Amino acid sequence: MFAPIYFDHNATTPADPEVIEAMLPYLARQFGNASSRHEYGRAARRAIDEARGQVAAAVGAHASEVVFTSGGSEANNLLIKGAAACLKPGLLAVGACEHPCVIKPAEQLARRGWTLAKLRVDGEGRIDAEHYAAVIERKPRIVSVMLANNETGVVHDVAALAEGARQSGAWFHSDAVQALGKLAVDFRRLNAAGVHALTLSAHKIGGPKGAAALIVDKRLELEPLIAGGGHERGLRSGTENVAAIVGFAVACDLAVKRQAALAEHLCTLRGQLERGLLGLGATLFGQAAERLPNTVYFSFPDIDGETLVGQLDRAGYAVASGAACSSANPEPSHVLQAMGVAPERARGAVRVSLGRGNSEEQVAGFLGTLQSTLSRLQQLAAMAV
Repeated sequence: MFAPIYFDHNATTPADPEVIEAMLPYLARQFGNASSRHEYGRAARRAIDEARGQVAAAVGAHASEVVFTSGGSEANNLLIKGAAACLKPGLLAVGACEHPCVIKPAEQLARRGWTLAKLRVDGEGRIDAEHYAAVIERKPRIVSVMLANNETGVVHDVAALAEGARQSGAWFHSDAVQALGKLAVDFRRLNAAGVHALTLSAHKIGGPKGAAALIVDKRLELEPLIAGGGHERGLRSGTENVAAIVGFAVACDLAVKRQAALAEHLCTLRGQLERGLLGLGATLFGQAAERLPNTVYFSFPDIDGETLVGQLDRAGYAVASGAACSSANPEPSHVLQAMGVAPERARGAVRVSLGRGNSEEQVAGFLGTLQSTLSRLQQLAAMAV
C-alpha cells in the first residue's frame, strides 16, 4: 500500500501505540456502561474517573473542571452556545482567524439577537491590540481567542488578552486544541489571568478521534447542548465513549512528558524546512510572529495550492492546502484573508505540520521533491500563457 510521508499533524495525528494498548480492554472485555450499577459499569466509571484526573493534570486543572465531549467542535459549541443561553444577548467577540467551529456558532448567535465582533489581526496573524481594546470597551459578554492557530501556527498571548478583558466582565474562552503537546498549557495560570475555559482534543496529540474536553471554571454557567441522562455534571448527556476517553488520558500523559523534547525536535525541523522554502522563493505566512514549533504555512507566486498539494501527494508527501476549496466554495483561507493576504497569493497556500515521527531526512526529501514539482508546474503554466 502506498503511504506518503505524513506532514499534516495539525489535521490529526497517528494514535500512539501506548494509547491503543490502553484502549483495547474497553473495546472488548471491559465493555460496561459507566452508568450501570453492576461491576461492569463500576469498572467503566472508575476508568473515566481516572482519565478525568489525568486530563486535568495535563493542563493544571482540577478533575471537576473537565467536561468530556466528542470533539473540539462540540466543546467549542458547548462553551459559546451554552454560555450565551445563560446570558442576555449582547456583544460576542471572537478572533477573525478562529477555527470555523468557533466562528460558525458565533454567527448563529448573531442571527438570534447577539452582536458579533470579529477581532482583527495584523499581517502576521496576531490580534490587533488597538482593535481589541476598542472591542473590550464595548463590554462583550463572551470572548473567544484561540491559543494557537491551526493554519499559521501563530500563538496568541491569551493570558494578556484575558487580563485586558477583565474590566468588561466577559467570560473568556480559548481553543487550545493545537497548543497541547506542542506548548506548555497551564489552565491554573490562565484561569488566574481571566481565562475561564479551554478546549482540548485527543486526536491532535496521538489519541483517538471522538474524545475531547472542555476545561471550564465551575463559576461559569452553561446550558447543555445535549440534554438527557445528566452525564458530565449535566453538561453533556450521552453514554460515555470509555475507550476513547481512556485513550485521551494516556495521550495527555505522553504529550506532557514529551512536550519539551518534542518542541526542540520540531523547531530543528521547522528551521530546516523554512530555510529550504525561502531558498525556493516561498512566502512564509506569520513568519515574524511566535508560532507553534511544527507549523509552516507558505505559498509560491502563480502556483495553486490545491494543485501543489495533489502533486506532492502523488509524489509521496501528505500536506494540506490552505484553501477551503469546493465547487460551492472556492474562497481562499479566511485566516489569510483576515491577515490581508491577496486572494491570488492566499489560494496558493500550503501547510506543512510536522510531528514526532518526522526526520531531517524526510524534510530534505520533501524540499527536493518540492523543487522538481514547482519546476514542472511553472513550465506548464508558461506553456499555457
